[in-house]
Formats: sequence, structure tokens, C-alpha cells
Amino acid sequence: MTTEINRLVLRLKPREGRRARAGAPWVFSNEIALDAGAKSLAPGSLVEVEGDDGHRFGPGYFNPASLIAVRLFETPADTKIDRDFFGGRIARALALRDSVFDKPFYRLVHAEADRLPGLVIDRYGGLCTVQITTAGMEALTNLVLQALDDVLAPECVVLRADAPARSQEGLSSYVRTTKGNAPQHFALEENGTRYFADLMGGQKTGWYFDQRDNRAFIAALAGTRSVLDVYCHSGGFAVLAARAGAREVHGIDSSGPALALAEESAAANGVSGTCRFVKADAIEEMERLAGTFERFDIVICDPPPFVKSRKDIEAGARAYRKLARLAARTVSSNGFLLLASCSHNMPADRFQTECGTGIGRAGRSARLIRSAGAGADHPIHPMLPETAYLKALVYALD
Repeated sequence: MTTEINRLVLRLKPREGRRARAGAPWVFSNEIALDAGAKSLAPGSLVEVEGDDGHRFGPGYFNPASLIAVRLFETPADTKIDRDFFGGRIARALALRDSVFDKPFYRLVHAEADRLPGLVIDRYGGLCTVQITTAGMEALTNLVLQALDDVLAPECVVLRADAPARSQEGLSSYVRTTKGNAPQHFALEENGTRYFADLMGGQKTGWYFDQRDNRAFIAALAGTRSVLDVYCHSGGFAVLAARAGAREVHGIDSSGPALALAEESAAANGVSGTCRFVKADAIEEMERLAGTFERFDIVICDPPPFVKSRKDIEAGARAYRKLARLAARTVSSNGFLLLASCSHNMPADRFQTECGTGIGRAGRSARLIRSAGAGADHPIHPMLPETAYLKALVYALD
């Protein structure tokens, strides 16, 4: 059976689709009755989904090779998925951000949370980076770019189709400019501070907007204190803490290019004399600092994801526990420690348990004074806890 706009209807097995019926935008491969028609579809094909009881879930796109077989657009059945559709969704996302932020530097589209699965758009003033992670959104890329131009008309657009998740969708990796000329690195403003991002070759889309509020919280504690920023990347926490009056700031990262951006940001904000950035392996450097009894009033640990899939949870838990133990050993008496995880597969309660265990094994007692996630430009889908990926815990250590 096909709809009036010629999309194949995929039917769920009896009593399947529990999460989708509750409002989640994902349908899993073991929930679908796959017939010959479905098996013949190319990855990324637009489909309609219908329950065994006739309930219509509306359109989405289908990848038979993915565990998440259908990602729904959460719109009525037979909605035309075209340039105007994407324009409406992007315009709604833009209105939300503009109601929260007074400067045009933020995540403009946050995938499923903005009802555009597989699509992330970050805005840097007149420049946008577009990240495509699924076969379905890859097939719709041209419509997305046209709609973005209709709504925002950016001067430059960089397509970052290089996320590791693309390999799971059978997609190749590439980065290209689709409009304008992308500078080698780009200036942005966050929390009143000037930073620099590599939008073509940097991590993810070039900058981590998700930590904006957590950076501001740490900066409010930083006045006259010493700060150690582990996995400092391009200086998000470090430079803001220095601007807020920190006595000294030490940043550690293994990426030379990221540290060069951090140093450039420190210079642009007049805090080069306060900041010192070191290229080193984070764990090895923390072990060295702990062994030399060097202590800091504030320690920040915002590592890359330790849990990239569910099978990595136990190994990742041990890694977070070790990180917390090492970090706690470098915190001064009556100091503060921020520990973060961007692994959506690591449950928040498990992360908090491992952090607490690690701090205890360092022989320190602590009080949790802040438990937070990403900022308002990274909304959470109410029926998809996976979108609440960032976890940031701030402890006051005795």
C-alpha cells in the first residue's frame, strides 16, 4: 500500500512500537514487519509508518541497515517533505533561539529535539555549519540547504558530513563549503568573550556551544582562584575563567591546533599572561600533577565521550571513575571540581555514582552543588532521553 504522495507504508508488528506510540520519534528494526517492498528500499527512503491497529505515525525516513530503522518527522501522515517543510521547521528553531539569545552564536537546529532527525546546524553570525549524520537526511541535504537559505540567508555554509556515526549508516565522510568562502578559523562570541573556532577541521561543528551555561557558572567561582582546565580544547572554560579574574589558568589538551586557538583567544581577551596551555595526554599529566602535589582551586574535566555505544558502558564507567579520582587529587582544600560527560549512552545516575566513587577513592569528601546539562539551544525531546546527552556535575570538595 502507498500513500497519495507515493511513500511506502511500513507496518509495525502486533503490539510493537511502544515508544513511538508514547511520542518518541524512533522506530526500531525489530518492531517492523519487513516485507519484500521494505527490504528493497534504498537507505534513507521516505516512508509512512502505521501500527497493526491502523494508527498512523506519519512520515519518516527508513534505513534497513540501522537498529533505529525509522526516524519520524512527527508531522501528520501525507505531509509533503519538501523545501517549505524544512523552512518551517528551521524558522521555528530560529524563533526559539532568538527568544533566548541576543547574539547570533548558538546551535540553531538540534536534531530530533527540533523535529529534524539527523540534522544539526550551528550558527556563527553569518556563517552556519550543517552536520548530517543519517542516510535519510543525506538524501534530503539539498532541500535543507535551500530552506536554510530561505530562512536565514547565511553568507557561508560549511557542510560537516564527517561525524563517526555516519559509518553506521553506510555513509562516506567529507567536509565541503556549499556557499561562500569559509575562513580557516572563525571568531565567535559567547558569554561576552571572543573565541576562535576551526569550522572546517575542528571537532564536531567547530565549537561546543552546549557548555555555555556551565562555563558561566565556573567563571562566577573563578575570581582570584587558580584553575586547571583538563581537555581544554580551544579554551572555552579557561579563557572565560581568566577574564572573570582567575589568578592563574592552566589548560591541558592533546590537540596542538585546538591549543593554538585557545592561545589566540587568550590574546584577544587580554589574558595571555594569566593562561598557560600545555600539549599533553590528559591522564598522564593529571597523574604527574597529583604526584608532585600541585593543587588548583578549581579543576575542570570535560573529556571526549568515553561511552560511544552501550557495549562500552562498563569500560566507560571505569574511565570516569579514574578521571574523578585523579582530578580530585589535584583540587585544593575547599576547592571546586567540574566533571562532565557527553556520552548519551552513560546514564546520568550511573555517571554521578562513578564520579562520587572516584572522589571518595581519592580520599576526599564532597558536596554536589550543581547538576546540569546543555544550554537552551540544545533542547531535549521529552520522549527521547537520549537527547539529554550532556551531564555536568560541580562538586565543592573539603
